[in-house]
Amino acid sequence: EVQLVESGGGLVQAGGSLRLSCAASGVAFEHYAIGWFRQAPGKEREGVSCISSSDSSTVYTDSVKGRFTISSDFANNTVYLRMNSVKPEDTAVYYCALNPGSTCLQGFEYWGQGTQVTVSS
Repeated sequence: EVQLVESGGGLVQAGGSLRLSCAASGVAFEHYAIGWFRQAPGKEREGVSCISSSDSSTVYTDSVKGRFTISSDFANNTVYLRMNSVKPEDTAVYYCALNPGSTCLQGFEYWGQGTQVTVSS
């Protein structure tokens, strides 16, 4: 059974940095994609970033481009999200999810429990 565990969330001041980790276990797929999503109170969940193990291609939502960086240690089934220059609007619960189809477009079947990121102004 695939399990995802996020870590690294917390309270950070605006302009600061944070690194989230997503550790996957039970992965038996040749290739897969891991995405980061976030959901702020009263808002819909949105995709933040994603990386595919097939070619290490990455995608970012516009609001985090240039500030967030996704990286991977696929040998250990771990993906990171480095968050720089954070803003109060980045405050949300951050989830990682795995798509066994290796595309970042859709098909995320497995989800972690989430980690809270709070950015103070």
